[in-house]
Amino acid sequence: MAIDRRGQEEYGRPVRRVLIGVLVVLLLVIFGAWRIDNPRMERFRSAIVDKVVPSFDWALAPVTRVSRMFDDFQSYTRIYEQNQELRRELQQMKSWREAAIQLEQENARLLDLNKVRLNAQLTFVTGVVLTDNGSPFRRSVLLNVGARDGIQDGWATMDGLGLVGRIAGVGDSTSRVILLTDTNSRVPVTIQPSGQKALLVGDNTLAPPVDIVENVEDVRPGDRVVTSGDGKVFPADILVGQIALGSDRRLRVKLAADYGRLEFLRVLRTPHSARIDTVGGLIAADEVPDLSPETAEATDG
Repeated sequence: MAIDRRGQEEYGRPVRRVLIGVLVVLLLVIFGAWRIDNPRMERFRSAIVDKVVPSFDWALAPVTRVSRMFDDFQSYTRIYEQNQELRRELQQMKSWREAAIQLEQENARLLDLNKVRLNAQLTFVTGVVLTDNGSPFRRSVLLNVGARDGIQDGWATMDGLGLVGRIAGVGDSTSRVILLTDTNSRVPVTIQPSGQKALLVGDNTLAPPVDIVENVEDVRPGDRVVTSGDGKVFPADILVGQIALGSDRRLRVKLAADYGRLEFLRVLRTPHSARIDTVGGLIAADEVPDLSPETAEATDG
């Protein structure tokens, strides 16, 4: 067996050399034929191409398929990039939509402020709510208007529909508003249409109770509640809310102001009443006769 393998190796080497030589010669002949610039050789080359190339379609099919796959991959990459770009634009559009909704709501609240009908003697300053103090025992907000805008302590504030509270602390550029829901708030009100007088007492809820009602039987849920103007705390006839019956069976007021969205508040300039500094101002201006003893003797004489 060793002799046969050695004989096959001795026979196979010359054959490989001959085949390699023939292949090299064939390639040189083809190269030379393709390099000869001759009309006859040109026709010969064209004839060979016409005969050989169509028969190689089966060999070019994998190349064509790979090329198409590469083109499809590039197309998929472009589609993916476009999809990512559309996602970014959609996210940006969502943020713009949210901003537009907020502006629309803000515009609606400003329009509501403009629609409120107030006493012709009352003027107002509109301020932006800056922040809430967040205390569980105190309900107040800050406005961006203060002493430089002519704001004074005690002035009433309201949103687009109803009373919100009163000014309780004025700085140069800010002022604090104590809300009707604060436990320190006491507001005299009138219940319509019965005309009953009551006191709205803040208890840190959005439906504060009413006390000191003259005749409870005349008050019904749904009755309108407005400021009475008693004590000159607030101007009269400013809407506060409606009577409602609480779970504790107490009469409460469902406030008309939207306390969940206090962004703009009107500060009502309350006109000052005429002050009386002297006791004599309470007496009529007619001349009072002098009834002293000297005057009486002179009269008798």
